[in-house]
Amino acid sequence: MKAKLISSENNAIIKYIKSLRLKKQRTKNLQFIVEGVRIVDECLRHNVDIEYIVYSKDLHKVRNGTDLLNRISEKDYIIYEVSDKLFIKLAATESPQGIMAVVNMRNITLEDLELREDKKLFFVILDRIQDPGNMGTIIRTSEGAGVDALIMTKGSVDPYNDKVLRATMGAVFYLPIIQCEDDTWIKYLKKKNVKLIAADLDTDKIYVDINYDKNIGIVIGNEANGIDKKILSDVDEKVIIPILGKVESLNAAIAAGILIYKVVEDRYLK
Repeated sequence: MKAKLISSENNAIIKYIKSLRLKKQRTKNLQFIVEGVRIVDECLRHNVDIEYIVYSKDLHKVRNGTDLLNRISEKDYIIYEVSDKLFIKLAATESPQGIMAVVNMRNITLEDLELREDKKLFFVILDRIQDPGNMGTIIRTSEGAGVDALIMTKGSVDPYNDKVLRATMGAVFYLPIIQCEDDTWIKYLKKKNVKLIAADLDTDKIYVDINYDKNIGIVIGNEANGIDKKILSDVDEKVIIPILGKVESLNAAIAAGILIYKVVEDRYLK
């Protein structure tokens, strides 16, 4: 499809893209922005629901940029070309590569999940994780470990924040992400016989001392305050990852990675 040229910063499309930098607009419109050759290419290869694509001539200077644009042009995507100067005003990165896409969210709920009956269930629950890098890393790790879905409690950083999206390296497109405003997720997982295991400092039980070869939900808490007390009262096990040095705790993404791959070890590597 031939690209349509946009030259004015006052164009409605340009204004709308700028508005999607705000979480409330992403939530309202169920759309978000991805930026850069690699992540737009991921969208194409995995048939992500793209609303439209915007590029500038700078794209041709980037490795694989021209090839990506040629593949986009061969399909039925809506494409807009803007000047390099205008693209820089739209971009969130310091050195933009000249391409971005507006993508439709999947907006999955717990009831939408298609869970296999012949497979042990595996969930990761993030309670008010705030750091975009931590969030993105945990999403990427969860997808790599075959997690069925990632559940986020109210107060967590937006998974469609630009920094989170970059840290996921495309994993956000494959892993079901469910944002919960209340504690209905606890009732849902209990009904599915999911054992909730919380990473917590207030316990003597070391994480390696329990069996993960069953329906499991790993709960990781807020970087500063840990897991909410109400959630802790509903978990089945609290475990600690030993600290041998002088620091008081591990980074949330590191702790999540250790527990997530302990599940992988117990299920597949023993």
